[in-house]
Amino acid sequence: MAQHFLLSTKARTLSLAQVLRCKGCGWQVSVSSGTIFAARKLSIRDILAAIAIFTNGAKGISALQLSRDLDVQYKTAFVMAHKLREAMAAEDMGAQVSGAVEVDGMYAGGYVKPANYKEHRRDRRLLENQTGKRQSVIVARERDGKTITFVAKSEAAAVPALRQRIAEGSTVYADEASHWDAFHASYETKRINHSVAYSDGEGCTNQAESFFSRLRRAEIGTHHHISGPYLAAYASEMDWREDRRRVSNGEQFAAIVTAAAKHPISRQWKGYWQRRK
Repeated sequence: MAQHFLLSTKARTLSLAQVLRCKGCGWQVSVSSGTIFAARKLSIRDILAAIAIFTNGAKGISALQLSRDLDVQYKTAFVMAHKLREAMAAEDMGAQVSGAVEVDGMYAGGYVKPANYKEHRRDRRLLENQTGKRQSVIVARERDGKTITFVAKSEAAAVPALRQRIAEGSTVYADEASHWDAFHASYETKRINHSVAYSDGEGCTNQAESFFSRLRRAEIGTHHHISGPYLAAYASEMDWREDRRRVSNGEQFAAIVTAAAKHPISRQWKGYWQRRK
């Protein structure tokens, strides 16, 4: 903000617009200038109310519900929620997990509705009967620690990216899927065969599965459908909530406000809708 007051050290407040205007150059700035809420139309009070409502949703909150609570259009609420998700996700950008780390994947999207008559139905597990829209949410979660997520076409395709997100010297816990075999060369790796047991006292991926339970319930119970391009954003929101599940609502609210204030203007979300691709 200070860079715009080069011609004068004095400014006056425009009370109606809630902005400051430099007396030297006439440049106007507000508390949201340079942040993810730059060029806003809603008042700061309404934005803070939106963050409070957004914070209180243990499994997230739908844009339709947020629009009704704020008495704004659906598009306004949709973009505002995604701006908050973008700011929250930025806190984990480039972060690594270490120690005892559980890895797993969850498939989402690409639903194929079964045919009405039995003779017309096909095995939806086969690749030729799928839509090609199915993606995998990958999680790497420290036991009693940090969670990181990202989206890939499949679990196998995520292995190279996981190597960059898991610190050296960590112990990796994974299920029996063959693509996790690659971790044995770089980490101490312990496996659990889910066809035999979900936990054998040491080897398990229960905390990774716990995260997927939260994400799946958010998808089914709150949002009902998550479009493929936005899957990573919703997964990041849920891992943020999972890591702070034992923190009070007030602290969560303050953390989201801080993240939004620190985050620069969004490259994806402009004003109250999406930038042109």
